[in-house]
Amino acid sequence: MSATPVALLGVHGHGGSHLRRIAELAADGRVRLSAVVDPRRPDDPPAPWFPTLGDLLADKDPDVRPEIVVISTPIPTHLPLARAAMEAGLDVLLEKPTAASLAEHTAIVETAQRTGRLCQVGFQTFGSHAVDAVIELVAAGEIGELVGIGAVGTWVRTRGYWQRAAWAGRRRLDGRDVVDGVVTNPLAHAVATALRVGGARTAQDVAHVVTDLHRANPIEADDTSSLRIVGRDGLPYGVGLSLCAPERTAARVLALGTEGEITLEYEHDRVTLRTPRMQVEKSYGRTGLLEDLLAARADPGRALACDVRETGAFMRVLEAVRTAPDPHPVAEDAVTWLGEGDDRRPVVDDVERWCEEAARTARTFTELEAPWAR
Repeated sequence: MSATPVALLGVHGHGGSHLRRIAELAADGRVRLSAVVDPRRPDDPPAPWFPTLGDLLADKDPDVRPEIVVISTPIPTHLPLARAAMEAGLDVLLEKPTAASLAEHTAIVETAQRTGRLCQVGFQTFGSHAVDAVIELVAAGEIGELVGIGAVGTWVRTRGYWQRAAWAGRRRLDGRDVVDGVVTNPLAHAVATALRVGGARTAQDVAHVVTDLHRANPIEADDTSSLRIVGRDGLPYGVGLSLCAPERTAARVLALGTEGEITLEYEHDRVTLRTPRMQVEKSYGRTGLLEDLLAARADPGRALACDVRETGAFMRVLEAVRTAPDPHPVAEDAVTWLGEGDDRRPVVDDVERWCEEAARTARTFTELEAPWAR
């Protein structure tokens, strides 16, 4: 079987991780990097370079023509690039978040259905075998009746992170939605994975979203936020996320039951089952999303790990964040600043505790009366 030609759109920043994964699969003879696309030419391009996708598609050289494009570009470009690629007959691996609005997500889904092309979205956790294990444990009644799902993420981001690009930390830029906040980008995996575990996949699976958005950094978007999501089936989801923690801890999803709970540390594919009878921990493997896309291309009956159509529940949450009022500034006396220059970063008082409480109770920071959220 010949190697599948793959083009990478967006080679700087996070595109570097895609470039490394493509190289790993190329070493196994499964893919071939046929082209790279970026407005800024790499210093040493690993394949023929094109400034735009249009330039690549217009090139007549069969060696540069891809069958798959990996899109790792700014959020507002996802819809036009994914649509152009699928309309040109290419399958797509689209970096998360899927799009900048629910309407744009709908347009991408429509394009995939109309063209018959595959569109995988880059929620890497959906390739984790640990996620399936949690779903199976819940279905088997290992924690009794499922009463709630929680998502907790307490990470660290510095001033340099928010200055990495013109769109970083923005809600809108040049009249276009960006929505680059903690809920929708760096810790989007926590939200999307929680919804997956709870069985919410489409926008219709989400009945209601309450947002409570805050920011300690001088940015437009949120860096410390809580949500209450209610599924169509009535299941509550609590979300507590911050990029202003004292130190980075493992992001996790909680499945809360009447007879125990399950913790999924999705970054490490690690599952812990706790009940009055036992505590068991197990680590699982993971299938890469590009590898999964290749497998789905080879077997038309195989479902994608993260089909664009199954990111609608997450996009319903993103839409709630997009249309919410601007984040509230955290009170200055509740913030401690550490570091200098690009390493300077804020730490919000007791933020780890409040994120945990929000996840477990499905109550927002304001409802919990966090002092800095009043």
